[in-house]
Amino acid sequence: MAVELSSVVSCPVCGQETTAQVPTDACQFFWVCPACKARLRPLEGACCVFCSYGTVPCPSRQ
Repeated sequence: MAVELSSVVSCPVCGQETTAQVPTDACQFFWVCPACKARLRPLEGACCVFCSYGTVPCPSRQ
């Protein structure tokens, strides 16, 4: 199975959807929404913002 490296992140503050590259070498703990500048952190139990707010989880969860 191929690992997807592109995810659409949905900001829970403003609803903006942004396509972002998923890092392959580490989990991304913070992400800043380009629209409203909210600094997102993973939800409890998730390892990164992609697992919490993205359409594609990080490579370690894929």
